[in-house]
Amino acid sequence: MDNISATGLNNLTNFNFQSWDENLKDKVTFAEYIWIDGTGQNMRSKTKIYNKKIEKLEDCEWWSYDGSSCLQATTIDSEIYLKPVFLCRDPLRKENAVLVLCETYHADKKTPAKGNFRWIAEKVMKDASAERPWFGLEQEYFLFVRKGTSSYWPLYWPDSGFPFPQGRYYCGAGTGNCFGRAVAEAHARACVAAGLKIAGINAEVAPSQWEYQVGITEGIECGDHHWVSRYILNRIGEEFGVDIVLDPKPVKGDWNGSGCHTNFSTESTRAEGGLDVILKDYLPKMDKAHKEHLLVYGEDNQHRLTGHHETSSMEKFSYGLGNRGASVRIPITTMASKNGYFEDRRPAANIDPYLVSAMLVDTTVLDGKHREVIVGAYEKFKKSA
Repeated sequence: MDNISATGLNNLTNFNFQSWDENLKDKVTFAEYIWIDGTGQNMRSKTKIYNKKIEKLEDCEWWSYDGSSCLQATTIDSEIYLKPVFLCRDPLRKENAVLVLCETYHADKKTPAKGNFRWIAEKVMKDASAERPWFGLEQEYFLFVRKGTSSYWPLYWPDSGFPFPQGRYYCGAGTGNCFGRAVAEAHARACVAAGLKIAGINAEVAPSQWEYQVGITEGIECGDHHWVSRYILNRIGEEFGVDIVLDPKPVKGDWNGSGCHTNFSTESTRAEGGLDVILKDYLPKMDKAHKEHLLVYGEDNQHRLTGHHETSSMEKFSYGLGNRGASVRIPITTMASKNGYFEDRRPAANIDPYLVSAMLVDTTVLDGKHREVIVGAYEKFKKSA
């Protein structure tokens, strides 16, 4: 176990709810309310202690917070509402504790606060519900550590230097090939304990780079489960003293960037003849909407999508069988069975999964019905940054 492991794992496992008064077990619930702030990327949270047992989402009340401290409001009109939308177990506090993912709204309870795009995704998913859109998101990330006030560098990389070149790290094992496994392991176990749909983990191509997969999720679950998984990952990072970095290209040069490859299917693509739907219907639509998709596929993605390091070019839409250098990869299993899913490899690690899932469904299933609303909302968000 690496030297960041012992403290983190002990902190996560030593707390025992049984040390509390047994009479409180069914009378008190720690509810961690989680939301996305005005950056559209960072997450905030605070704790509400209920004097009752919280068993379902409807048990959770709307709450509020200081939006002026979260880049979402001014000081003279600072109150932002929290609307509970997703509930799961809190794997860090364990018993009688829940995580409550929330949408954010202004005082009228109708106007979404800056950084809230879930409402758009929910409309899209409802309109396309007959196609039962499924998603599997592959979240890549780097582990960074801080030393003093100026040094900020990937975990276990030489100070102000570089490790061996890429080639030995992907799915690697051993102290010279695999950096920070304990963080990824703790995160996977915490997600499973929370009840999230996590499908796996692996070390990635660059040293100190990891990936986990969330799925299969259906519809709005895609964004809900993914955002909560990110929150848990950041909380795990606190325990180990490492930063979770979702920058698409955190280390310039001959090192892989980080993406959030999005695997996608519908009833039509999963049915017999589904490959024809992908090739003749969905992909041509995605080609025409290439630029609009890239607008909401992550900040600073141009530093990652260069046509190198297993990426496609920003300039042109492409697809290919098993091609990790294309915009879209057609898996060999889909080709063999003539139905299934495809992988959109363009999304960056720092995407909002609500936006990406909504764009994919809207373009392929709904023929762009909501595209202006999705793109317009994001462009308005960017102008206010």
